[in-house]
Amino acid sequence: MSEASGKEHPLSILMNEAYQVFTDLGFEIATGPELESEWYNFDVLNVPKDHPARDMQDTFWIKEKEGNVLRTHTTATIARAMELAGKEGRIPAAFISVGKVFRNEATDVTHEMQFYQIDGGMIGENISLADLKGVLSHFYKKMLGEDVEIEFRPSFFPFTEPSIEVFAKWKGQWLEMMGAGMAHPNVLKNIGLNPNKHQCLLFGGGLDRIAMIKWGIPDIRFFYQGDLRLNQF
Repeated sequence: MSEASGKEHPLSILMNEAYQVFTDLGFEIATGPELESEWYNFDVLNVPKDHPARDMQDTFWIKEKEGNVLRTHTTATIARAMELAGKEGRIPAAFISVGKVFRNEATDVTHEMQFYQIDGGMIGENISLADLKGVLSHFYKKMLGEDVEIEFRPSFFPFTEPSIEVFAKWKGQWLEMMGAGMAHPNVLKNIGLNPNKHQCLLFGGGLDRIAMIKWGIPDIRFFYQGDLRLNQF
């Protein structure tokens, strides 16, 4: 009796596809630690000290290493990369990062305590919200097909101003895919850049949700359970 051979995980497939889309646009791949400092996970990104995201009910704080968390996003990685680019005089620059993130929240078909997030940023002069919408529209068309329905809605995030949310049509309903916007001036100051000279677009969202739409996977939890219904990959 023959044994079935192992196959690449769907999230690994999607990660490589996402990296290809952005590197084709000139983005550099950035990597960072999963155990992140409070400074890069929250403070750099203009998240107030009393913001609910800092609560133990939302974030995994590390008792043995005070002031550190399991990162709740990979925007921290983008902030690190842009800070280094500024110090090295490598602006304009664009970065993309995909990595595992952690949220202390209840799980359901579209939410999980551990998932993969894609984050990106582009910094330079004369960068606008139109550039952001153009980049994200291109990305989702490449990932989900030219006929994908994408909608941009006004929103609020402490690290972007203005802020938008990106939604995609899934099973007849709009599914939130990503948060995005133009970096708040305080974010640029925190990484040592002049907000009067540079503009920066930021975006970030779950890679798992893209996979759910792309391949019709009904439950985000399937990705982490060794579910044999994913063996077609």
